[in-house]
Amino acid sequence: LFLVPPFAVGQCGNQVGCRFWDLALREHAAVNKKGIYDEALSSFFRNVDTRSGGDGPDIYKGKICSLKARALLIDMEEGVVNEILQGPLRDVFDSKQLITDVSGSGNNWAVGHKLYGYQYRESIVEKLRKTAEHCDCLQCFFIIHSMGGGTGSGLGTFVLNLLEDEFPEVYRFVTSVYPSGEDDVITSPYNSVLAMKELNEHADCVLPIENESLFDIVNKIHQMVNSGKLGSTVKQNSLVTSSAGSAKTVQEKPFDAMNNIVANLLLNLTSSARFEGSLNMDLNEISMNLVPFPRLHYLVSSLTPLYTLADVNVPSRRLDQMFSDAFSRDHQLIQADPKHSLYLACALLVRGNVQVSDLRRNIERLKPSLHFVSWNQEGWKTGLCSVPPVGHSRSLLALANNTCVKPTFIELKDKFMKLYKKKAHLHHYLHTDGMEQSCFSEAISSLSDLIEEYNELDATKGGPRIDPSRLKIAV
Repeated sequence: LFLVPPFAVGQCGNQVGCRFWDLALREHAAVNKKGIYDEALSSFFRNVDTRSGGDGPDIYKGKICSLKARALLIDMEEGVVNEILQGPLRDVFDSKQLITDVSGSGNNWAVGHKLYGYQYRESIVEKLRKTAEHCDCLQCFFIIHSMGGGTGSGLGTFVLNLLEDEFPEVYRFVTSVYPSGEDDVITSPYNSVLAMKELNEHADCVLPIENESLFDIVNKIHQMVNSGKLGSTVKQNSLVTSSAGSAKTVQEKPFDAMNNIVANLLLNLTSSARFEGSLNMDLNEISMNLVPFPRLHYLVSSLTPLYTLADVNVPSRRLDQMFSDAFSRDHQLIQADPKHSLYLACALLVRGNVQVSDLRRNIERLKPSLHFVSWNQEGWKTGLCSVPPVGHSRSLLALANNTCVKPTFIELKDKFMKLYKKKAHLHHYLHTDGMEQSCFSEAISSLSDLIEEYNELDATKGGPRIDPSRLKIAV
């Protein structure tokens, strides 16, 4: 049994988590027609015997009794978590999986990290351990959070540190939603840069997502559906329900569509850990193969086909076109152009009826147009999962360790410095116990060092390919 428990922290993290669990249940229901608790389900869900009352023992074989998500939901405001508990997913969670407060973090990293972190430390550790105890093989942890808010950035990175302290050998994957340029939280640059320092030091892999990219993708999908091009249609009877329990339409909630894209990213990322395939990829292999330098662990993700729900019937793209799409700007989940930047490594996770030969052929076709570092020209990792996403014949997730993330970090640094030079809003942070001004200078220094590391790599782009020296064996 695998355990990949997502820890949703803050409002954004829990909203994404809600869509993730909704879509995960639908994905397993589409495959598991007989309602048997199998190994695929066990990666994300426990099968609990409810007859004994309360939290009964787990059942590892036979019919599904009561599924409980392997997850911890943390938010210092009750709103989103309460909405989940009153919605169609209410039976998937119980009070032992929740940590909430009422006042929120006030968009302040220091309150989330320093105040609530230490206040709830023991409770979080206890629930962490209980979640881990229900598992035979602890594979990795996922954290889903936003960078701009106080709870997501502050408490989210505090949980990341706790995971490293309590389970130092277990990989930590973080999905971080970065604020958009039009962000209405004036202190989001502070929160994001303070959180970046923690991600640099304590995460094994970070999947940065930008709200602007998600918004653009949702607009493209709506244009495609509304124009009627490519024979796109929208099913009227959706299997996905809203928090009110009614049938969901594509236009119902603006953020649901964006959150579904992130949820689909996580479903594709974990598909090999859950389902059979001719070339299964262990999640830990992503970190081992794609992160040659410990701090440069930010992976740019792209998805194809683009869809928010399986209810949008987009005709399948030709296989070769899907591979081309994965390297185009329109399909990236951050506003970046990896094709014209330097690759350290790249992973392709394919779902559906695709052959290994198709995978190799497309890699050979694309390789000449992509710039890889001289010492890792063959830096490709591939995975094939035989179970496609619901409503589609196949899909492709590309993860690139690429210097194209650098502009996102430079823009973040510039926004931080505009505030910091004026010492704007600093007093809100410094009033929190344990928060010193040195935290700001250390955070911006950490971000500057990261940018410089990417600069050094970019400087090698286009130079002559130099094969690394090899051991000479005397004959």
